[in-house]
Amino acid sequence: MTALAALLIRRIDAQGPMTVADFMTECLLHPLHGYYSTRDPFGAAGDFTTAPEISQMFGELLGLCLAQAWHDQGAPSPFTLAELGPGRGTLMADVLRATRGVPGFHAAARIMLVEASATLRAVQAQTLHSYPGVTWANDVGALPDQPLFLLANEFFDAMPIRQYERGPLGWHERRVGHRDAVLQFGLSAPMPVPDRRFARDPLGSLIEICPALDNIGAVIGQRLQQHGGAAIVVDYGGWRSRGDTLQALCHHTPEDPLASPGQADLTAHVDFESLALAIASSRTGLTDQGILLERLGIGQRTARLASGLSGQALESHRAAHHRLTDPAEMGSLFKAIAFHAPGTAPPPGFDPDPDA
Repeated sequence: MTALAALLIRRIDAQGPMTVADFMTECLLHPLHGYYSTRDPFGAAGDFTTAPEISQMFGELLGLCLAQAWHDQGAPSPFTLAELGPGRGTLMADVLRATRGVPGFHAAARIMLVEASATLRAVQAQTLHSYPGVTWANDVGALPDQPLFLLANEFFDAMPIRQYERGPLGWHERRVGHRDAVLQFGLSAPMPVPDRRFARDPLGSLIEICPALDNIGAVIGQRLQQHGGAAIVVDYGGWRSRGDTLQALCHHTPEDPLASPGQADLTAHVDFESLALAIASSRTGLTDQGILLERLGIGQRTARLASGLSGQALESHRAAHHRLTDPAEMGSLFKAIAFHAPGTAPPPGFDPDPDA
């Protein structure tokens, strides 16, 4: 039993079963035993590898995409260049390196990283030590009231979710309790449908709702609508996601989400429809990551970088391109969507708004 599991069991004994969202929050952010509070989970030595850690090309292309959107909106100055959940700072470092030659971009940018983990903030500061003026915030509410150009890669999948199942008597919230000091799932008493979008779902359906998404999306949408800018979100999920997608990863291996609280990463698929409703600004369609990267020129960038490589370095470079773009790898699993100020053009590479 992990130290956090023992604490959660004592809490359940005192207060009763907890929501899945509360369980995820404790597992990820508990100040002493939370997953993100105690380690650097990224890369081969951690529990998962994100796209920026696979290849510099990912951040370079998204950075240039944002810079073009900034230029298309009249190159506002100053503006906030923000990243949500910036990991080790690798993505932002690649963005800044790729955009050094964009006239005026760095001079106008006010770099802000939204990161709650003190451990990861220290790693990010080291990664970005050559870029003075980087600031940190605990939440998106601290984003300045000015044009916003934002990236969120594998951020929303770590937002705590609540789960609901439909039974003969109505909907029930899934809760985490325990039996004989072993954590297990249970169900609440019957309740009305938690989200009208799912009112017609059949018996046995399971849905997931992210409470934090509305508040985060509202802030981003307000900045875009009032001050201009664009936000690019890349994550795994779908449009109106259904089913149990809660998953745990420990040392790159899937495991039971209840097995080792605080020692494994917990994520869930992103409901991009909910995100679009929360941000409520002009948006693009949902685009496969691989398709977006190809449109942004990853093929040409791969060839250019390959010209200076040989042997194992060349093979690793080509393998990274394949992993990021191939439909059997990350190319179709991960989706991208962009939000932009009303009346402005969408960032390059994205599908048009299907409802426009």
